[in-house]
Amino acid sequence: MLGKFLAIVLVVSGLAAGGAMYYLQVYGYYDDVALTPGEDVVLLPLNAETPKPIAYENFQAIDAESSPIRYRACFTTPLRPQALAQLFQVSSQKDPRNAPGWFDCFDAQALGAALADGTATAFVSVKNISYGVDRIVAVTEQGQGFAWHELNACGEKAYDGTVVGETCPPRPTQGD
Repeated sequence: MLGKFLAIVLVVSGLAAGGAMYYLQVYGYYDDVALTPGEDVVLLPLNAETPKPIAYENFQAIDAESSPIRYRACFTTPLRPQALAQLFQVSSQKDPRNAPGWFDCFDAQALGAALADGTATAFVSVKNISYGVDRIVAVTEQGQGFAWHELNACGEKAYDGTVVGETCPPRPTQGD
């Protein structure tokens, strides 16, 4: 009888822990991003270091403090990729990160397909928004916009454990 009781306790504990981990990963850590009109969607101009805002509406975004790459955003814009490419830095990024299923405005697979077939263009928004992480903004020909965070070359080196090298800025210390 004691063995059955212990087995039930172990199974119930495992299910509870699994359910809690699922909830925390998919729902628990994410927060809505507060709107900052005129600052939510910015792109990096050609040959410049300071991002500039672009026109946008219907902005919604989520982020989590637990990871610098959990940011996702959706918006609409009257601007088109061809016009933006004349003024802003185009990114080679063609593979957006997945968003949680409940954040249904951000479909990474559809966006990736649009980037691959040329009906959307990715732009650099902010370099090193967090150490080794850039914000990427993609705009489709229909005026739909998406933003996410992606590891840059320094971030990939820093987080996989290889030597970062002199071309990357020094990592900030814990107190910074």
